[in-house]
Amino acid sequence: MTTIKILKKGLSTSIQDLGRTGYQKYGVPVSGVMDEYSHKVANILVGNALNEATLEATMLGPKIQFAGQQVIAITGGDLQPKLNNEAIQMWKKLTVEKGDILSFSGIKSGLRAYIAFAGGIRIDKSMGSKSYYSRADLGTKIEDMQELDIKPYEKNVNTTLDKKYIPNFEKQINCRVVLGPQEYYFTDEGIQNFFSSEYQVTNASDRMGYRLSGKAIEHKKTPDIISDGLSKGAIQIPGNGQPIVMMSDAQTTGGYSKIGYVIKADLNKLAQLKPGNTLRFTKISIEKAQKEYLDYIKVFDDIRNQLVVNRSINYYAVTVNGNQYNVTVEEI
Repeated sequence: MTTIKILKKGLSTSIQDLGRTGYQKYGVPVSGVMDEYSHKVANILVGNALNEATLEATMLGPKIQFAGQQVIAITGGDLQPKLNNEAIQMWKKLTVEKGDILSFSGIKSGLRAYIAFAGGIRIDKSMGSKSYYSRADLGTKIEDMQELDIKPYEKNVNTTLDKKYIPNFEKQINCRVVLGPQEYYFTDEGIQNFFSSEYQVTNASDRMGYRLSGKAIEHKKTPDIISDGLSKGAIQIPGNGQPIVMMSDAQTTGGYSKIGYVIKADLNKLAQLKPGNTLRFTKISIEKAQKEYLDYIKVFDDIRNQLVVNRSINYYAVTVNGNQYNVTVEEI
């Protein structure tokens, strides 16, 4: 086991995994990473499980010193990472040595970067997750001069990720949306404006929700509903007609009508937008959204298959109810 020292925590660096599930009924948000895709790819690159915690760095990254040799990967938005003041490549496995210092120069593209450590960050879980939720101070908060333990690692991976798996973080994006559950609260003109207008990310956006500014979306009568469940991707429309897209730290219930939900893959792109960047919404059917989701999760298997080497593969002949099956078991 070795350690890292957070010399400077940066603007908003936090420990995040895929979030805490099963506690929304008690009013506890899921939290977790904002850009799930970049987080998962970082973990694959260093041989970790997809849910292992990474450091999520926003806008201005941390300054980290390594106490021993480690393997890391940096993905997500390009905050211009440097090792010992020399620029380093993102989206690949990197070996760092004792005394090396990782730092960031500032945003070049995107907004959030993810730092994965082979073996993972060794901290206690809160409600089944290592994610930090700032509004309740739940989890481990990152502070200047803090030391974190990194677990030993064993798995080996290739260093090169195919460029087709590296996203481009644009300043203008399209977000595909499944209408509902309260689309009937909005006028036909309101729904038309929602899908035909451009919206800008405002400075009031954060991990809880992205507040947008643009053409107002008209309700038939009232924006209010009896409070019901909220989750990441929900688009609330309050009385001013300006959309709010719920993000990782979203509250568990809300009383504003929801015009629709952003699909999973596009939430990752949204999480990389900065204030002033723009987006448009595009309607997608629930059947098409389900297919897009299956394609989305398949990508991680494709990446893992490209990268993981020296995999242990065993073949078995299994008999069940008199029928024989050939079974392949592959360690990934």
